[in-house]
Amino acid sequence: MLILEAAAECAGNNIWVDILYLVIGLVVGVVAGLLISRKLVKKQLKENPPINEEMIKTLMRGMGRNPSQKQVNQMMKQMQRFQ
Repeated sequence: MLILEAAAECAGNNIWVDILYLVIGLVVGVVAGLLISRKLVKKQLKENPPINEEMIKTLMRGMGRNPSQKQVNQMMKQMQRFQ
């Protein structure tokens, strides 16, 4: 009887330890995943900006304006400030 009680008590403690390890592992995994994905997204945006100078020129021409290089540079600075 004593052996069965000791085994049951030991098994009960192991379940809580296993649950604790599982929760800690999930939290560490989520945090690591968020940090890695954030770094990868920033890298992709830096390498492939969503708007480039040619797109800005096309947009301004579509509005009936003939943009100067100074205006295009100002628009690019404003776009980079929001990234």
